[in-house]
Amino acid sequence: NRQGPSGLLSTSNPDHSEGKTLTTWKEQTVNVAGSELVLVRGGQGKPLVVLHDEMGYTGWMGWNEELAKVRELIIPLQPGFGKSARLDWAWRHRDIANFYQNMIRELNLGKVDLLGFSAGGYIAAEMAAAYPEQLSSLALVGPMGIKPDEGEIYDMFACTINTYLRASVASQENEFANIYGGEMTPEQFELFEDARAESARIGWEPYMFNPSLPWLLRSAANAKLPTVLIRGKEDGIVPQDCIRKYKEALPQAEVVTIDGAGHRPEIEKKDAFVAAVKKVLS
Repeated sequence: NRQGPSGLLSTSNPDHSEGKTLTTWKEQTVNVAGSELVLVRGGQGKPLVVLHDEMGYTGWMGWNEELAKVRELIIPLQPGFGKSARLDWAWRHRDIANFYQNMIRELNLGKVDLLGFSAGGYIAAEMAAAYPEQLSSLALVGPMGIKPDEGEIYDMFACTINTYLRASVASQENEFANIYGGEMTPEQFELFEDARAESARIGWEPYMFNPSLPWLLRSAANAKLPTVLIRGKEDGIVPQDCIRKYKEALPQAEVVTIDGAGHRPEIEKKDAFVAAVKKVLS
């Protein structure tokens, strides 16, 4: 069976591609701003907060293992995505960003490195715009959040789950097959639908972008927050123009394009992806 979003089965997972045992991680429930939030934590060193994409957390993978050698990965399971309860007061990605900023403060994490994927990149960008001083670095991977002038962000609500997942990669080999291959169980289907429902609730209109975000990011630009913008060259979900406009808003950012990858370079080209993230880790 495929591995569904937020589906955590044990405290360590095997690396199916190499037959190795990965770093031990744990699932932890914390109270943030009066609400319970489920975290996945693993690795060692300075905190690296990781924000998963609009389809939910897919489990501990090879790229997690590599970054866990130099950082403690802290991965909040986004409220409303199955394991963490929905925040009824949160109606925009900016609200989730504010919630995560409270998480960083209340857990006394200090200045953190921040890594966000797709819609998680949108949330990470909102965090950087609101309070760049809370961050040591920012890595955005195929980030939504800014409306492109050319092309459109792929509409995840106009197709089936399987169609959207297939559109997210250039190749369905490597770790993609381990994560999303096989028959979907009813529980996994429900988790995916929870993720889509919450993504629709907070990102439907305007669709997965904030018109004011490019201007709000001036605070991160003025703070010269070390930033890397990562995109798979064959990304079919987020257009290249989104990266161009992020670069305009964050002129200090380095842009890394990964050949042979789509919207999921972390599972399609793991080594190149990890190297790109490490460019901004201090």
